Amino acid sequence: MYLVAIAWIYVVLMMAAAEAASPNGTLVGAVFTLLLYGALPLGLVMYIMRTPHRRRARRAREAAEAQAATTPSGAVQPDGGDHAAGDAVASERKEP
Repeated sequence: MYLVAIAWIYVVLMMAAAEAASPNGTLVGAVFTLLLYGALPLGLVMYIMRTPHRRRARRAREAAEAQAATTPSGAVQPDGGDHAAGDAVASERKEP
């Protein structure tokens, strides 16, 4: 996949260089050739080609989070911590 992307960028760079070097060409035309024939389409194609990889990575991450949130007995801890539930501040006791 990356070899095709590198080859496409090379071809687009050569097109942009030919545009800039030709008597009727301009640098603005070369920049637009580089962007409209190279960067934008290649970015879109690479994003689409990486979709299955991103989906697998997201599912693996969700499975790891679900595995980490359960204890060996299968009970789910509400906050995901390994400490005892309770108040952080001790309650106030009245004297008799």
